[in-house]
Amino acid sequence: MNVYREPSKEIPVAASADVIVCGGGPAGVAAAVAAARTGAGTVLLEGHGCLGGIWTSGLLSWIIDAGNKSGIMAEVIARLDRRGARLQSKGSDFTYDAEQMKLLLEEMCEEAGVTVLLHARVVDAAKDESRRLRMVITESKSGRQAWSANLFVDATGDGDLAARAGCRYELGRPGTGEAQPMSLMALVAGIRPEEVEAFTMNGVHEEPKHKLLEQMTKAGVTPSYSAPSLFRIRDGLFAIMANHEYGVSAVDASQISGATMRARKELHRLVDGLRQLGGRWAGLHIVSTANQIGVREGRRIRGLYQVTEADLKRGLKHEDAVCSVRYGIDIHSTDPSGGKGFGNDGKSSMPYDIPLRALIAADVDGLLMAGRCISGDFVAHSSYRVTGNAVTMGQAAGTAAGLAALSGTLPQQLAWQDIAHALNRLEEWK
Repeated sequence: MNVYREPSKEIPVAASADVIVCGGGPAGVAAAVAAARTGAGTVLLEGHGCLGGIWTSGLLSWIIDAGNKSGIMAEVIARLDRRGARLQSKGSDFTYDAEQMKLLLEEMCEEAGVTVLLHARVVDAAKDESRRLRMVITESKSGRQAWSANLFVDATGDGDLAARAGCRYELGRPGTGEAQPMSLMALVAGIRPEEVEAFTMNGVHEEPKHKLLEQMTKAGVTPSYSAPSLFRIRDGLFAIMANHEYGVSAVDASQISGATMRARKELHRLVDGLRQLGGRWAGLHIVSTANQIGVREGRRIRGLYQVTEADLKRGLKHEDAVCSVRYGIDIHSTDPSGGKGFGNDGKSSMPYDIPLRALIAADVDGLLMAGRCISGDFVAHSSYRVTGNAVTMGQAAGTAAGLAALSGTLPQQLAWQDIAHALNRLEEWK
């Protein structure tokens, strides 16, 4: 293998902070806002050109398992409602306007005093002799920069910071490494809400996915995902999720690039096919495809506690619970030859808790995780990975990081009562 030996060089330290959060998606924004609200000086580093991650760059448009969440998730919902930017479904899940979400999250960070840097990607990390994480290294238009902090939160989704800091992790199914497929979202318009309500996820009709699949099949454009979904956002604007990209690694840029381009091509083919049916679909067209493909599964970082399938089966509760998960096991097919939908692999679950310990890295001190890269096994991850839970995990990680940074200790050394009290105070911000 040919290699290029990069010459050593001095990297400027761009800033020092109490807390640095890497990744500005749902978990990362919540972590940064929560940390700043403890009084900690907080920096948020994000690789895309806006905050929100899969909510915005990924055009997800559909938030799951947020109905029982308090704190920052409830605040986001309330602020969306004040903007008229949310459409409730028949359950607790809902759609939202991604453009309004971008602005809302930026406002929350600004109000909390978070320093935000966009277009900055984590490329390395530095520890001291005692295994304490001291710096994160980024690449951006400003070049290579170092950022120092007392505490760090990895909210990159794929555990990029933790992996570069030397943390152990798991990826995919045990034994095979097969990961859940990726999906690219798109915004569509040109259809009337009353004419397509039977096909939308937030309508009142049963089996909308099956009905939409029948329409695509009729048009001769069978999708790679057998449960395509249409979501109404507002007025005549909708979002569609109808593809699976199988066998793609979330930590391989070449594979992600190929998956993104294949998915975009498929979405245009599916929408063009529906439009050819005429009638209610005659004006259907794509407004925009997402800049970021939806990654369901990346690295799962080893923490002080691992959330497991057994926890879900028992409905396990914890004294240091930071998130109550009600969403069930949701494993999208890892092998299209055995089906192109989703299911629970024949496993059962009950509502369960995620403890703070699952958010604290086991191999590096001064590092917490938030979102889908926390410590859990393959089955548990398929349940807690949705964004209603990511926000709640983020606010817990950020709160613990802020308190630890200000007190000169580690998150695992904090008294749980102090963390719980700080989390309860987040209610005051709503």
